[in-house]
Amino acid sequence: MERSVTMRLSRKIRVVGSLLVMLSLTGCSSSTEALMKYKDSNTSTVALSVRNDEIDDYGNLFSENLCVIPLKSDTDNDGNLTAEATLLVNNTDKKVLYASDIYEKLYPASITKVLTALVTIKNADLSDTVTVSYEASHITEVGASLCGLNEGDKIVLADLLNIFLISSGNDAGIAIAEHVAGSVDKFADMMNEQAKDLGATHSNFVNPHGLHDENHYTTAYDIYLIFREALKLETFVDIISTKSYEVSYQNSNGDTIKKNYTTTNLYLKGNEAMPDGITVIGGKTGTTNKAGSCLVLYSKDKSEKEYISVILKSDSKYSLYSQMSYLLKFIYK
Repeated sequence: MERSVTMRLSRKIRVVGSLLVMLSLTGCSSSTEALMKYKDSNTSTVALSVRNDEIDDYGNLFSENLCVIPLKSDTDNDGNLTAEATLLVNNTDKKVLYASDIYEKLYPASITKVLTALVTIKNADLSDTVTVSYEASHITEVGASLCGLNEGDKIVLADLLNIFLISSGNDAGIAIAEHVAGSVDKFADMMNEQAKDLGATHSNFVNPHGLHDENHYTTAYDIYLIFREALKLETFVDIISTKSYEVSYQNSNGDTIKKNYTTTNLYLKGNEAMPDGITVIGGKTGTTNKAGSCLVLYSKDKSEKEYISVILKSDSKYSLYSQMSYLLKFIYK
């Protein structure tokens, strides 16, 4: 029964997503339908066209107050924000403060790991012990970030998830996927199902780490939806706000290995100054040649209001952080 309700809800969320797309492109004027309006964005009022007998049903979908952003919702372009896609949302008041090309399909690089963590926390026992496979320990892509795991290493899933998110180790991602789902392909299916259930319908994921694949893509808005859901999980927030993490695990010979992993987030490292009045709680970085430099952040202002900011495909790490700091200043504009 519970699964049936969940499946119906998921289908309706997808229908609403489709309605939003169609509505933003064509409008709607059927006399047999009623318009429902939601002021969940400060850029415009979103109108959904549904039958009268479905109003209550669809209205319930907005009980969690998602910030629904129409396709044509870009704010005025700012010459200081030159990344391919940029988004800043007041997650407390459900208001869009800045949006640029948020529905453009782009490569997410390691921001993918947010969805991997979400699927893992929701579907696995973090006290499990994971045995690292040959495939997980033999990632050969040039420049790929690795935790340095070896075949036969045994590590607690909670520890694995921490070093995966904190240091962005792609080998840890393979080990997680294989443990949770049995294979990378099956885990990717779980990722795509979770994304669609959240309304992130402009994305497709084929791996748990974000190393480049032409069929692995997302949008800034879909990242917002996925990240927002992950922020509901205390475990996730604790991990992304951690500066460094010491882990102890066993190698294939039974010897104890101890390592310390440091965050890739320059705000948490102290290498990048947070804008005045803003506290960066945590987030996830991502970089590949095709994806450029990417970042999603969870921040708070002086009043403890929460914000989600996304920048995809900046041309360099330096530019990424200068743009993010500039974007966060819109919180007080």
